[in-house]
Amino acid sequence: MSRYAALRDKKPSQERMYELIRAPLITEKSTLISEYNQVTFWVPLDAHKFEIKHAVEGLFDVKVTDVNTIRQKGKTKTFRGRPGVRPDRKKAIVTLADGQSIDITTGI
Repeated sequence: MSRYAALRDKKPSQERMYELIRAPLITEKSTLISEYNQVTFWVPLDAHKFEIKHAVEGLFDVKVTDVNTIRQKGKTKTFRGRPGVRPDRKKAIVTLADGQSIDITTGI
């Protein structure tokens, strides 16, 4: 039994699903990868791929084939002469099965 079997089979609660998918990411790159059945979302830092997969499948009624996650470190910026740090963020690039799509311009 693999060490990920417990994580893979455990489905998050409905509340956690709404917390996991924070917002769609609409940029030039995310628009380009939409041609390959991929959608990008902001997710919490503590989310893992299995949770994200179950959340997208549960909220949007689609079949997810793959999830890639990226941690984006916060930039150090100066505001009025004082240094500050933007928060770290995490994105998830979700690949959908052939024939599946998500219209991210409408709400859930």
